[in-house]
Amino acid sequence: MLIDSHAHLDDPQLAAERAAVLARAAAAGVSAVVTIGTDPASWLATVELLAQPAPLALYAAVGLHPNSAMAWDDAAAATLRALAREPRVVAIGEIGLDYYRDRAPRPVQHRVLEAQLALAADLGRPVVIHNREAHDDLLAIIAPWAARLPRPAGVMHCFAGDLPFARRCLDLGFLVSFAGPLTYRSAETLRAVAAALPLDALLIETDAPYLAPAPHRGRRNEPAYVRATAEALAVLRGLPLGTVAAATTRNAARLFDLPADLMAEREGA
Repeated sequence: MLIDSHAHLDDPQLAAERAAVLARAAAAGVSAVVTIGTDPASWLATVELLAQPAPLALYAAVGLHPNSAMAWDDAAAATLRALAREPRVVAIGEIGLDYYRDRAPRPVQHRVLEAQLALAADLGRPVVIHNREAHDDLLAIIAPWAARLPRPAGVMHCFAGDLPFARRCLDLGFLVSFAGPLTYRSAETLRAVAAALPLDALLIETDAPYLAPAPHRGRRNEPAYVRATAEALAVLRGLPLGTVAAATTRNAARLFDLPADLMAEREGA
């Protein structure tokens, strides 16, 4: 039993065959997917997906991605607040900072991140954090809000930092999620983080349709492939796949307040 804690099921690369994508995920042992809305159009599409029949459980997070921060205004804030209250919308995100693409001025990114952290604190929702090359600024903005967020406070999605940064995130109440890059041959620093952190602090994800794990690297990603990341994590930890699957499922269920039956133990599977 696995949970893909971060995918973009509304993305056009997946939309054309979404039913088949979800069927393959269920066949691979995925019991739930958290699908992420990143801008106003994506929020609506993401929430609409929750009403459609699926062979596994679907949940959603909605938030304004830092690359779309220029779209933040009163109307967007009101829409986000309303959609965040919808059933099975379990988090605010993905939100954060992106200094790699830098599609919005950094002061705007900072202001929009703070506004969404305030919304999450007001609604009692965890946050899904996007971070690219903004470690220190990100933690400086998040730290004052950490005590006002739930516990866990959120997740560092598609983690790409080193071990000291990861430990600073854990100190603020955040979990850490690993995606396909954990399986890449060059990802030695990432694997060191995954091996060292407590197992109860870890999630797995695909970020589909992006960042497909080996051996699918370079092709479109999909939730079924979260199993490859779970397998890589199990090897790093020297644990059975079932132990890692059960732990990461428990962690996702705890973070997103998912139903207890998703936390069923399958040790040694």
